[in-house]
Amino acid sequence: EHSPRSLVYACVTVALMRGPLFVAMATVASRGASALVLNVRRGRALPLKRSLAVAMSSEGGRSSAAVAHVGDKKEAKQAALDLNPPRGTRDFYPEEMRLQQWLFGHWHDVARAYGFSEYDAPVLENEALYVRKAGEEVTQQLYNFVDKGDRAVALRPEMTPSLARMVMARRASLPMPLKWYSIPQCWRYERMTRGRRREHYQWNMDVWGVAGAEAEAELLGAATTFFRRVGLGAEDVGIKVNSRQVLAEIMTKLGVPDDKFGATCVLVDKLEKVPLEAIRPDFLALGLTDEVIDSLVEVLALKTVDELRVLLGDDSKALDHLTSLFAYAEAYGFSDWLVFDASVVRGLSYYTGVVFEAFDRSGEFRAIMGGGRYDKLLSTFGGQPLEAAGFGFGDAVIIELLKSKDLLPTFDASGVQVVVCAFSPELHGAAIEVASKLREAGGAVDLVLESKKPKWVLKHAARLAAEYAVIVAPDEWGQGNVRVKNMAEGEQADVPVGELAEWADANL
Repeated sequence: EHSPRSLVYACVTVALMRGPLFVAMATVASRGASALVLNVRRGRALPLKRSLAVAMSSEGGRSSAAVAHVGDKKEAKQAALDLNPPRGTRDFYPEEMRLQQWLFGHWHDVARAYGFSEYDAPVLENEALYVRKAGEEVTQQLYNFVDKGDRAVALRPEMTPSLARMVMARRASLPMPLKWYSIPQCWRYERMTRGRRREHYQWNMDVWGVAGAEAEAELLGAATTFFRRVGLGAEDVGIKVNSRQVLAEIMTKLGVPDDKFGATCVLVDKLEKVPLEAIRPDFLALGLTDEVIDSLVEVLALKTVDELRVLLGDDSKALDHLTSLFAYAEAYGFSDWLVFDASVVRGLSYYTGVVFEAFDRSGEFRAIMGGGRYDKLLSTFGGQPLEAAGFGFGDAVIIELLKSKDLLPTFDASGVQVVVCAFSPELHGAAIEVASKLREAGGAVDLVLESKKPKWVLKHAARLAAEYAVIVAPDEWGQGNVRVKNMAEGEQADVPVGELAEWADANL
């Protein structure tokens, strides 16, 4: 009943790949229209508009199913890419990678020197592995989501639960004791400060199957060995030591139920950051009385093991374990690094005995490294308890500390020993042959892939801090030689191609 030029109204439902259904009303000429333009708004509150065009036939039918974005130029213009990595994360350019490899190299060397074997696990784990009910910060800081298979997963915030899962899976066949280490990347969505990011790498060392203080002593021996290797001494770094069993024995004397122990330790750990009165209600919510809370705070202020022994008596197993650890520290030679501190409990609820925390004696940085004993962790996953102790040592704080003390080496050198270049494109095949011989001899060789002048090649070699530059030139190559320049001394010499392996053995 409408004229050829009349307007008809159409309701079009559009399903977009990355959003819900969109509904739009459009006005279209029934005849002579070449396109139908739809202004689409996602819900009433969303300001973003999208324009869609659907090609129409001259008779009003659709001649193509193609849908195109045809909004105004301003909306169609692609937003500028943010060149920064996600907040709290880092890029690692070659110089940062060289620093990382230097640090990791020390960690690998110390771990192997102490007889530890390396392991690894997925960075993506089941969320249930980390969700515990003691009020830990780590549980609240998870990068977690539901995957496409409807599974609750999380990026690992720490490595110990993954290790526990692995040990549990093969416990019957694993020879005890275990001494394992790893350098995983861990993720936590937390407030960032100097030396604290939302991702970091962490050196983990763990001993399983040893009940005595020998395990903690071996771990602390490895940690202090690393400190010494990078130039830090006991005057720079101290290690606070305590035992959660001390707190457990005090709580038992005060009549506090065992099931409140883990949650109480989490709150005690917060006392270093916030005043007691700020979290006293949290203690009271656990069922602790004001009298018990004040008694605990008094214990946390004690500074010597002897003071604790007066309180707990000579039959205290927690103090016996601590005493053994301090005795082993004398044998290892790191006793001057240790500082008894009854307030140290560490923030993770699974710790059960000795806990320790390395700190910067100048007070400029937060904890450098921390760990302790966690004999009951497997039981929280439904397994049988197994004695275990370990530590985590993040990469961020130690780098900041070494920078502040000017103890980091320079990482300008690329690691390239020799730069090889052809004098002309015709000799590039010969340059490939030369580079191959040097690489087979164990050299780190950068082959220049484009035709460059010798002056550029020498500047390039200097920029890479290479030791030698090798030019494959027509005259020398015709005589079976290559021209080699010592970049440090400026001397040049011809080396026979057939003797390059011997030259590399003698000079690289």
